Amino acid sequence: MTKTYSRDYWENALSDLKLEGRHFIDGEYRDALSGETFIRKRPMDGKPGAVLARGGVGDIDLAVASARAAFESGVWRRQEPLEKKRIMLKWAELIRADAQELAMLETLDVGKPVLASLNVDVRLCADGIQFYAEMIDKLYDEIAPTGPNARALVRKVPLGVIGAITPWNYPMIIDAWKLGPAIAAGNSVVLKPAEQSSLTAIRLAVLALEAGLPAGVLNVVTGYGEEAGKPLALHMDVDMIAFTGSTEVGKLIMGYAAQSNVKRVALELGGKSPLVVFEDANLDAAASAVAWGCFYNSGETCHASTRLLVQRSVQERLIEKIEAVTKSDITLAHPFEPSAQIGALIEEAHMRKVLGMIADGEKGGARRAFGAEQVMSETGGYYISPGVFVDMTNDMRLARQEIFGPVLAAIPFDTEEEALLLANDTIYGLAGAVFTKDMDRAHRFSEALHAGTVWINTYDMSNFSTPFGGFKQSGFGRDRSVHAIDKYCDYKTIWQQFG
Repeated sequence: MTKTYSRDYWENALSDLKLEGRHFIDGEYRDALSGETFIRKRPMDGKPGAVLARGGVGDIDLAVASARAAFESGVWRRQEPLEKKRIMLKWAELIRADAQELAMLETLDVGKPVLASLNVDVRLCADGIQFYAEMIDKLYDEIAPTGPNARALVRKVPLGVIGAITPWNYPMIIDAWKLGPAIAAGNSVVLKPAEQSSLTAIRLAVLALEAGLPAGVLNVVTGYGEEAGKPLALHMDVDMIAFTGSTEVGKLIMGYAAQSNVKRVALELGGKSPLVVFEDANLDAAASAVAWGCFYNSGETCHASTRLLVQRSVQERLIEKIEAVTKSDITLAHPFEPSAQIGALIEEAHMRKVLGMIADGEKGGARRAFGAEQVMSETGGYYISPGVFVDMTNDMRLARQEIFGPVLAAIPFDTEEEALLLANDTIYGLAGAVFTKDMDRAHRFSEALHAGTVWINTYDMSNFSTPFGGFKQSGFGRDRSVHAIDKYCDYKTIWQQFG
């Protein structure tokens, strides 16, 4: 999976690629009940993409009924743990074996470099399914302490039918974050991928069936959020919604849960993550972390380090180093080019939104240090160059709102106290970082920073053993790690009295 290929190689492979855009319900491809479809433009070149089933209330009803039937029958949740583990491990291996096709589908949908799709997204998707497969035969119930005449068994039981609604920026990775623990725990799932990124979700469900996952345990319904996602969140026979996406939509999901059956909700939402650099930091390391943390995946990352807080005495030097790293190490190119490290934004409307926030920032007094311009328009795709704005204050829209594009807002500070106030002055709390050689300050600052993940002298390092999620309006509940299993389960006490 670490091979590189020419652009011609991928162009030729594209001509042989089958784009399957129908729902996958109860182990079968299904057209939308309405017969309606939709087509999205490819981010890389603006050409028409796959034809996708346009799901609605009826399609969600069918998928939920399939998931409920599979759950109640016990065809999956009552299987021997070792057999469930074997099936999920096989699923992970089929993902790896199908890596090239999955990478192509991901890149066609979202416009990221195909080698990133291949070597990062597919790999982490398979690793995620494997991680939770290997947990299945290591989950224990408990015996509670009681008197001699009683025994109390505390069982961890699956919730039932899980509705998973996933975003378009890292579709395969985040699908694995939801599907892995939910299915390992014994639940059935209805997955509604973002309308921009449905192709890999359908393929993952097909591979799960091939691995031996019973029909109905994993169903995929494609379509728009209002037409398919909302009915899933409102469905009276769905026990939980696991959602990753914007804070705005997350609030709607909570409302839908309350309006329906008080279903469980887990939300991983937006971010405006502060990366704080003190004057004693290794500026070369900080510059690299800032550039990659902000610009990777074209800035379309929920915990992207889009808010740089830098001690005033080193601001100019750090910005120069960030520019040097960006121009020498981070190549923006067509996603099929082997040199591409970042590619296109997801769609034209989103590109226009990012450009609008850039223009608003300039009107408000932010100064463009470099980049942050529309480029490669001749391709028909949606590309913005990585860029930095300086002379900013924390009350500017560009510094407060999630931009989801390759644009860095640099804000100077003078003291540690000021830096902490600025870092925490946000509605979000997904991630953050502090760069300093003073380890007392590093730990003092990281403890005081209100964020679900804080890095010291690095950025965006993690693995499946660490939980991921946010504080404040970045949501609640955790993906990844053993703790993710808990949110897809409940505890059940069985009390037996003797004599």
